[in-house]
Amino acid sequence: MDADTESTGTSIDENTENFCENPTRDTIAEGLMGLIKPTVDQLDERVRATRISQLELKQCIDSLAEELKKVSEAQQQSVDLDVYLKKLINAKQRVTVLSNILQNAQERLNRVHMSMDKETVKRKLLLNNTVADPEDK
Repeated sequence: MDADTESTGTSIDENTENFCENPTRDTIAEGLMGLIKPTVDQLDERVRATRISQLELKQCIDSLAEELKKVSEAQQQSVDLDVYLKKLINAKQRVTVLSNILQNAQERLNRVHMSMDKETVKRKLLLNNTVADPEDK
């Protein structure tokens, strides 16, 4: 093979055994995991709190709508509460849509969190195996 046509690139297969021998890469990976994990946890907790608040708001809107219906039925005079009732129903629908969006976001965050945990465990196992291998020799 000519020197001009010889490949100088390396493949993944060639570097598989070197994967955990790079302490800088492991340190950077652990540092990034340490930075990302608290943010994901905090975001997950805030999404959960927001969803709880939205459920409470939805219940309040439902009870207020029922009260408005009762007031409307109880009054002799014709007070047009239908406009307000429609506004409450629209607000309830928006809360439901936002709740669904937040639930989907929380599910994605949970998947990211699980993926991060799996990757951390995998890296620790690989690191432990590479540390244990020199002792076996």
